[in-house]
Amino acid sequence: MFKLIRQEIDAMIARDPAARSRMEIALCYPAFHAIMGYRGTHWLWQRGFRVTARFVSQIFRWLTGIEIHPGAQIGKRFFIDHGMGVVIGETAEIGDDVTLYQGVTLGGTSPSVNSDGQRGLKRHPTLEDGVIIGSGAQILGPFTVRKNARVGGNAVVLSEVPEGATVVGIPAKVVRQEADDRFCAYGTPIGDLPDPVARALEELGREVKDLRDHVAKLEADQAPVGAAGEVVADKPRIVASSE
Repeated sequence: MFKLIRQEIDAMIARDPAARSRMEIALCYPAFHAIMGYRGTHWLWQRGFRVTARFVSQIFRWLTGIEIHPGAQIGKRFFIDHGMGVVIGETAEIGDDVTLYQGVTLGGTSPSVNSDGQRGLKRHPTLEDGVIIGSGAQILGPFTVRKNARVGGNAVVLSEVPEGATVVGIPAKVVRQEADDRFCAYGTPIGDLPDPVARALEELGREVKDLRDHVAKLEADQAPVGAAGEVVADKPRIVASSE
């Protein structure tokens, strides 16, 4: 237990430059309190003390502003930076070395539709090792965010994210995909990120230009040619009227 606690604290020091000592984290970091509370309530949940686990988890929610369902599965060295407003659902699964920022939701897409039929089913996302979720992002549904993926702030993710990909927007779209396991604050790499909408418009503009060039070439090929090889303009046809 003490080894696990030390790992959690050291992970927070490694990822937060504002953390200056283990004592500071133990006393002042709501994320540390919430995670330690989760470890205890998850132990109760696994042994069948479901109501007790939920009640204790609500106490930690009131104290920290972080809601972690005791049924969720969370790996080692989990870090919630700032933490306020984070919600982690019952069937969420989180790997090792995962980082969440404030306002993140790991939720289901239709929890109020046929609730009885959804009990015990996978409704929440799975985050593999090394995933970073930026502030305000919503990860909704029973899909997987693959290893070392990054989700930008306020993104709404509704489908699987490939390994090493960076996704942004509503709904989230891949803007970068590369093998990079370095820590990336708020899930947003430093440097210019391509805008998927601007990129689509640029591609559309190139296609329109190509089509215009093609039409101009066809018109030039079909124009009548005189004896000297010059292009002869079409003469307007005179149609006789019956009146």
